[in-house]
Amino acid sequence: MTGIREVLAANIRENRRRLGLTQEQFAEKANVSTHYIALIETCNKYPKPEMVERLAGALGVEPLQLFSATTASNGALERLIRQGMTDMKQVVREAVKEAFADECKGRGGN
Repeated sequence: MTGIREVLAANIRENRRRLGLTQEQFAEKANVSTHYIALIETCNKYPKPEMVERLAGALGVEPLQLFSATTASNGALERLIRQGMTDMKQVVREAVKEAFADECKGRGGN
């Protein structure tokens, strides 16, 4: 079972990544230190409710969304899908190159 701290940390990290923000950029946007963001994302610090509101605001989400276990799971699923698509594109690229090379060999390299 995942604890509330782990869910909060995962959701903050996933939402930050979804926005394409580094920890430093997110910290600046939330007006906190980068070290503090790192501590939260690694479950070494648990923010007070007021800070959760500020972090959620910087991420453009409702504070309650940061405590949803399904949000954390969805982020992992999205990453898996993106990685699968990247891998699939690479396989297709290599197959096309190979087919083209074979076709050129069959025509005498022209």
